[in-house]
Amino acid sequence: MDKRFGFEKLVVWQKARVFVGEIYGAVVDFPDYEKFGLSNQLRRAGVSIASNIAEGANRSSANDKARFYELAFGSLMEVVNQLIIAHDLGFLSDGLYEDLMAQAHEIAAMLSALKNSIKQ
Repeated sequence: MDKRFGFEKLVVWQKARVFVGEIYGAVVDFPDYEKFGLSNQLRRAGVSIASNIAEGANRSSANDKARFYELAFGSLMEVVNQLIIAHDLGFLSDGLYEDLMAQAHEIAAMLSALKNSIKQ
C-alpha cells in the first residue's frame, strides 16, 4: 500500500521540492550580510512553492485547487525575480543561475498545465 499523501505523487511537487534544496544550497555562498535579506527571501519563497502545491492538491473544490496552484506560481515568480537580482549582484555564478532558471521554467510549465487540467 502506498502510504504517501496525494501531493507527494505529483511530479511538479517533487520537482519543487528538489528546487527548494537547490535554492538552500545556492544561498549558502551568499555574503553574511544577506543572511536575513535576499537569501532568507529566496528560501521562504522556494518553500512556499512546494507548500502551496501540497495544500492545493488536497483541496476539494476545483476553484480552491486552482487558487493554490496560482499562489505556487506567484511564489515561483518571486523566486525567479530574486534569482535575477542575486545574479545581477554577483551572488550566483552564470552556471548555477542558468540551472536554477531552467528548473524554474520547467516547474512553471508544469504548474500551468496542472492548473489548466482542473475542471472549473
